[in-house]
Amino acid sequence: MTSSLDAIVLHRFLLLAALLVSSLTASANEAAIRKAIAERMPNAPKIDEVRPAPMPGLWEIRIGNEIRYTDPTGTYLIEGELIDLKARKNLTGERVAQLNRVDFAALPFKDAVVWKSGTGKRRLAVFADPNCGYCKRFEKSLQELKDVTVYTFLIPILGGDSADKTRAIWCAKDSTSAWLGWMLRNEQPPKAPAACDDGAIERNLALSRRIHVNGTPAILLEDGNRIPGAVGAVELEKRLQALAAPAGRS
Repeated sequence: MTSSLDAIVLHRFLLLAALLVSSLTASANEAAIRKAIAERMPNAPKIDEVRPAPMPGLWEIRIGNEIRYTDPTGTYLIEGELIDLKARKNLTGERVAQLNRVDFAALPFKDAVVWKSGTGKRRLAVFADPNCGYCKRFEKSLQELKDVTVYTFLIPILGGDSADKTRAIWCAKDSTSAWLGWMLRNEQPPKAPAACDDGAIERNLALSRRIHVNGTPAILLEDGNRIPGAVGAVELEKRLQALAAPAGRS
């Protein structure tokens, strides 16, 4: 009985020792990688995270929501996607999608232009610039969907008169009508009054930077995932239906 108990204690001790050694090794590798890259690439952006990659012997470097790979000494840098051929999975894509997930319920909806069709029970958010041609195309696709609520966060990022148009739309007496009028029918929004509170625009720009929205349209779904560009109504409907199915919930 005693020998069995001693064996169990020894097993647990060895397991804890192995975990400690593994942790210390990982910490040492992380420190070595950070030091090596800082020395060899002094102008590189700040590294936010270093961790083992899914492929043995490879390490992941995260800068914001961008992924790179290196060896344990930080001697080589790999830019590209890591594919699991056996499982047929894009591991880099899955990791980036995970990093890009957003808490949909926490979005500041008061700063968005809102419209809905039918029950409005299916929700999505869009970051858009009024001068974005793809955004206009996407807005037309949205009109084909039923029972949706669309929150559009206006971000003037394309230059030209994007800032003026954004302000005019946001400051209009009916911002939803002004937005849809411009995007669907090219109706010029009325000039914004000087006294308009347009603080939402700056807040939207800050939000877009914080969640790494790098282009328009950027589409956020209720499960926190995003679609990084315009898609047609058929594809978007498929995504929304997948969310509604039990297996689509996360």
